[in-house]
Amino acid sequence: MLNTYVVYVENKPGVLTRVASLFRRRAFNIDSLTVGRTEKPEVSRMTITVDADHDQARRIEANLYKLVNVLLVENITHEPAIVRDLAMIKVAATHEARSHVLELASVFRARVVDVAPDSLTIEITGAEDKIDGLLEVLRPYGVLEMVRTGIVAMRRGKSSATASATNADQDVAEEDVSHSV
Repeated sequence: MLNTYVVYVENKPGVLTRVASLFRRRAFNIDSLTVGRTEKPEVSRMTITVDADHDQARRIEANLYKLVNVLLVENITHEPAIVRDLAMIKVAATHEARSHVLELASVFRARVVDVAPDSLTIEITGAEDKIDGLLEVLRPYGVLEMVRTGIVAMRRGKSSATASATNADQDVAEEDVSHSV
């Protein structure tokens, strides 16, 4: 099962390496990893997706907490959340096929960000299955290149996670998670 973690970390050099190394040492393949700044300059936010069963997911969370620079870990897999991915897809578009490709982009609410004589570059934001769907209908035209950002996720509604993340001394109550694993 694909698990989505939101990890708040200190915004310092080497933190990404330590987090990625933890997954490598435990032999977990990271499906998606995105990192960015938060509204607080001293805190960065990682969104990590990894395929793990329930017990493995709990161990991952406990091991993340062992890292010195980790402030807060949330497994939002079963929480109401907004999950998005961004992709840019360069499609071969001859003069005859161009209108069809533009129509397909419109149906998926994607937008054209570059037009060249022999190709179109389309930008799409949404759930992974929406992006996969557009990719499949564009394949017959010839996908020349594609890049995806990876998953970003945020809980729905009011959340005070970043406020908690900036206070490293605050107790983080986790149900049934042993942080000594």
